[in-house]
Amino acid sequence: MTSLTNNNLASSKSSSVSEPTRIGFLLLHNYTLISLACAVEPLRMANRLSEKELYSWVLLTEDGEPVAASDGIRAHVDAAIGDAQTLDVLFVVGGMDIDHAYTPRVIDWLKKLDKSGVQLGGICTGAMALAQAHLLDGKECSMHWETMVLMQERHPQVECNNHLFTVEGNRITCSGGTAPLDMMLNIIGKAYGKALSQGISEMFILDRIRDQTDNQKVPLRYTMGVAPPKLIEATTLMEANIEEPLSLVELAQLLGISRRQMERLFKNNLDCAPSRYYLLLRLHCARRLLKQTSLSIIDISSSCGFVSRPHFSRCYASHMGLTPREERSAAFIEDPSAETNYTDLQLEDPALYEPHYGRVTVDPSA
Repeated sequence: MTSLTNNNLASSKSSSVSEPTRIGFLLLHNYTLISLACAVEPLRMANRLSEKELYSWVLLTEDGEPVAASDGIRAHVDAAIGDAQTLDVLFVVGGMDIDHAYTPRVIDWLKKLDKSGVQLGGICTGAMALAQAHLLDGKECSMHWETMVLMQERHPQVECNNHLFTVEGNRITCSGGTAPLDMMLNIIGKAYGKALSQGISEMFILDRIRDQTDNQKVPLRYTMGVAPPKLIEATTLMEANIEEPLSLVELAQLLGISRRQMERLFKNNLDCAPSRYYLLLRLHCARRLLKQTSLSIIDISSSCGFVSRPHFSRCYASHMGLTPREERSAAFIEDPSAETNYTDLQLEDPALYEPHYGRVTVDPSA
């Protein structure tokens, strides 16, 4: 068991701590439980190893009643937002179906906290609520990669990045999953010294503490594992040119290699032609737009580099196994009282809903 003494923390301020940092976690409907645990546990361990109450925390919901996490577990909460005591930091913890997880009352409360000087953060998709309150305008933001498309469409004034977490001024945003663990360890380390954050890391059996410069492991690029630099450069160029796809000749020229060399590079490492990889990349982007946004299918086809809606529909059905309309209807159901308009659609029961672009086909022979 790791034990920290005041000598180990001589360069920190822990010995002069008088009041703990008060942190609130606002749990939205269908929040991600793993992200909450990864944010709270480092605080608990910081108190335990330092033998001081460096941090205190409370779990909040809008009405003070428990809300179900995305896995169905309901945790006891401490208070409603209107009854919350003074906080130094408030994290909004989001998860699935974020558009329906907060109300105008929550947005107004976040604005009041900001005016009172509370540092505000978002975990997983919680940043969406902050963006809705215009509390991330002009600021960088980290959130889970599968909902970045939605953020960029709804709030173009927010600068999304691919980092695990971002600390900018009085805002802290985090991508979710296990990333809150790294975020908190970095925050604790800066406040009370690396000895404490490293001690917590050892208790949690972490091989290293990732920092703000680490990126999320986005599918398509990182599924390659160790890959030649030219291949990484090629896929990066493809990802940056979705709406107006580069021709293979243009791509080879930018890479400084011949088209034949580029085709061999993709064949040897990905077992497919560069044209097929590029097409699948655009189709996966289209899938995220179909699942997350209210953009029309024709707008999605254009934004993903297809010359026409029929061409897009044929390609999508051929490679994805269903048409774009069928893909969208798998995630949305129409409100019978509303007009037939994608802006009026309601998500199905979130407990039964998982984005199809995030699924993995299981190999029964494995």
